Amino acid sequence: MRPHHKIHGGHSHVHGEGCGHTALRVEGELAYLHNGHLHVPHGDHVDEAVIPVTSANPVACLSSACGDGHTHGPLCGHEAVPHGDHLDYLVDGVLHYPHDGHCDWHGLVEVVPNE
Repeated sequence: MRPHHKIHGGHSHVHGEGCGHTALRVEGELAYLHNGHLHVPHGDHVDEAVIPVTSANPVACLSSACGDGHTHGPLCGHEAVPHGDHLDYLVDGVLHYPHDGHCDWHGLVEVVPNE
């Protein structure tokens, strides 16, 4: 998940159990969704992460694969998730990618309770 180990600078919030952000398990690590970013606590800093493109989380164009009639966007109520080189939206543990007038299914992610 962190091949380039990109650090998110100036991050004062401490992610962890009960921090209030949605937690995902990605490649064995806990990552936290925060304002369209995926953060992984790492020592004294926070790493930027993305969900990698894999067979489990593909980027193939599957027109209308989401099929819920909902239009995703910045104010749609679903959290944005970095996936490969774009943003998906998290809907009940599934990544949805809106583009070209339809929505693609980009696979399942493991949402971890964080209360």
